[in-house]
This record gives sequence, structure tokens and C-alpha cells, in this order.
Amino acid sequence: MARTLAEALIAAHTADPVEPGSICRVRVDFAFANDITGAPAIAEFARMGAESVFDPARCAIVPDHFTPNKDIASARQVQAAREFARKQGMLFWEVGRAGVEHAFLPEKGMILPGEVILGADSHTCTGGALGAFATGVGSTDLAAAWALGETWLRVPPTIRVLFEGEASPWVTGKDLILSLIGKIGVEGARYAALEFSGEALEALPMDDRFTVANMAVEAGAKAGLFVPDQRMLDYAGSRAARPFEPVFPDREAVYGETVRMDVSAIEPVVALPHLPSNVKPAAECGDIKVDQVFIGSCTNGRLRDLELAAAVLKGRTVHERVRLVVIPATAEVFAEALKRGYIETFLEAGAAISTATCGPCLGGYYGILAPGERCLSTSNRNFVGRMGHPASEVLLASPLVAAASAVTGRVTDPREFLSGYEVPGGGEKA
Repeated sequence: MARTLAEALIAAHTADPVEPGSICRVRVDFAFANDITGAPAIAEFARMGAESVFDPARCAIVPDHFTPNKDIASARQVQAAREFARKQGMLFWEVGRAGVEHAFLPEKGMILPGEVILGADSHTCTGGALGAFATGVGSTDLAAAWALGETWLRVPPTIRVLFEGEASPWVTGKDLILSLIGKIGVEGARYAALEFSGEALEALPMDDRFTVANMAVEAGAKAGLFVPDQRMLDYAGSRAARPFEPVFPDREAVYGETVRMDVSAIEPVVALPHLPSNVKPAAECGDIKVDQVFIGSCTNGRLRDLELAAAVLKGRTVHERVRLVVIPATAEVFAEALKRGYIETFLEAGAAISTATCGPCLGGYYGILAPGERCLSTSNRNFVGRMGHPASEVLLASPLVAAASAVTGRVTDPREFLSGYEVPGGGEKA
């Protein structure tokens, strides 16, 4: 039987028959939680009578949502996670040495091609950029995976997404995925696997691929998968914490649906409140003023994202009415951005900069919105009250659009500032 990438990945981890809709008992390569989802997972682990995790080197807790601890409650949650991890001998990283889980774990070589990855967070699908079946689960399922090294999965149907043509220099991974979600809707891939392919993706830097995979769940997808290529394998091979074997789809694979995206027709876009599918060209939104701009998160807090933002902000100043918050997604990204001068550029422009944390993305802290305020964010969700008061608004866009908007105080197409020749070609580290 010819298999899609999702089917091939699951088949490599189960003895059960694999076809769309079937339920399989699946081996898990890596399982993790964060400081919010870790607490209920730890409680369920104890309730089921488990004594030890299946493999301490393949189980982790990454404190990132309310870390550095914002209050006593978050401090207690992280404390409990730390104590559990130490008792189990599993992976745990302190603040200042880690980062936002979906950027940090691939960076540390913990998510690899050909693997099945479970995370107690919906944006675990980010790992699909590395050709892994990476998917979010509830804390109870995660606890079971910690104990057993297994989980159950209903095999999803696969939608093939072909990104065809050549993108303009101003179009980023964020514009590609927002345009796709704008086309198919927030339920267009409900419990399906999105398999991304097409010649337009061949030159796409890894940092942009992570962005695309990250937001697959915003279309309702179970996973967002890139087929392994040399760029991906070089990235993974230079960081891998363990041996891995990439998995590929069959040429004769049958897809439930194929969606074609002409990237040459895509321009910088913005998702307006209150859904990621409410997408319009940035050039048509210039009358929308913003009070805050956030550059960071597991979606767009990587090195290339900061590189693009810095290219716009170099020699410019944040609008006097605007707050610009920049949060590098990991300690490694922060260090490299400092080395390359991006942090200096942000400071000179008037930005506030934090150590790696989710921060305002989920309305945690460090940039909460008041009633009537509007934030243009490089994060992944713009639901009602996502970043603060229910009467606030969030718009989603690329780092290029975000940086340009921070300067003007309104939604701004970056082409107002940069020519195509000035857009950086990609600053990711191998």
C-alpha cells in the first residue's frame, strides 16, 4: 500500500494496520510538557500508579509560558515540574538556558526526522518542519506516554499542499501559511495531516519552515509535515541528540485532497481579528493603527525572524505612540542576535527586550493589552482576549510587516521601507 508521509511515519512506529481512520498503538520517540501542562501531567502520572518514565533521555519539561516566574502560582508550578524532572532524571532546563519549547527542542536536536513526537501543547506540530509526526495531546495522554513510551493515534487523512511558483523577497513563511489558512479556513484541515511540498519550498529557510508547520493547527490539522530534503537533513544532522532515520511518502500515495497555492500571487498579509483565517494584504490595511507590536513566540522568534525585523528597524525609530516588544525564542537565538547586532538595532529603535519566554503570546505577561488596545503580533493566534482584555485586538503578521508597522504606528506593507534587494536572504545557523 502506497502511503502519505503521515501514514508512513505512523507505520514505522506500529504493528497495527495503517489507513485513514484506523486507530493504532504507536511507539513514541520523545514526549514533553511545559510549565502549564506539566502540572496536570505529573498529577495523572501519579494517579495511574506510574513510578518511572519510559526513558529519561526522551522525556522533558520545558518551562516557558510563565517563565521567568511571573507570580507565586507560576513559581510553584515550575518548582513542582523541576522536582518531578529531577526525581525522574528526565530533561529540564532552567530559565536563561532554554527558550520557547517549539523553538528550543528542535534547536537542541530533540525532535528529528522520522520520529513520532508528543507534546502537551497544540503547537507541537512545529516539529513537522523536521519530517516528524509531531502532534499536541492532552496532559493525560502525555502522562501515559511518559510511563509507557506509547500512545494511540487515529490515522488522519492527508491533504497535500503544493506551494508552486516563486515567491517575492518580501514573502515569508508566515505569509505562506496565513494565505493557506485564509483559503481553507480554520477548520479546513480538521484532524487531517497537511503535507507541504512544491518547488517554492525548496529554497525556504528552516526558520520559515518551522513557522509554516507551527500554524498547521490553526487550520485544524493534526500535523503539518515537510518531506525530508537535504536542507532539513543538514539541519537535523548538525544538532541530533540521537540517531534518526528519515521517512518519506510513497510516489503513488493517495491524498484525500490537494490544495495548490501560487506563491507568486502572495504578498505580505495580515490576519485581522479574531481568526487566523481573516487574512488581507497588508497594503490594504494601512488605516488600521496599532498600540503595540510583538516580535517573538514559537512562530516567529527565531534568528531569521529577528534578522528580517532588524533590517527594517535599522536606523529607524519606533513610533512614539507604539510599544515594541521583542523576545528571542531561545537563549541561543538571543546570543546570536546579540553577536550580529540585531539586539543593538532593536534597543536603538526603542524596543523592550526580554529573555526567552512565551510572554504576551497567550496573554501571560510582559505585554498584556488593556481594553481598546490593538497589537500586531508575529505569534499564531488572534482570538478574543488572546493577549489581554477581551475588548483588545490582535493582528497576526510576519516580522517584516510587524517591524514596519512599529515604525509607522499603523499596519504597514514592508515594501514601503525595503526594496527586494534589501531583504535578507536568511540568517539561520546550521
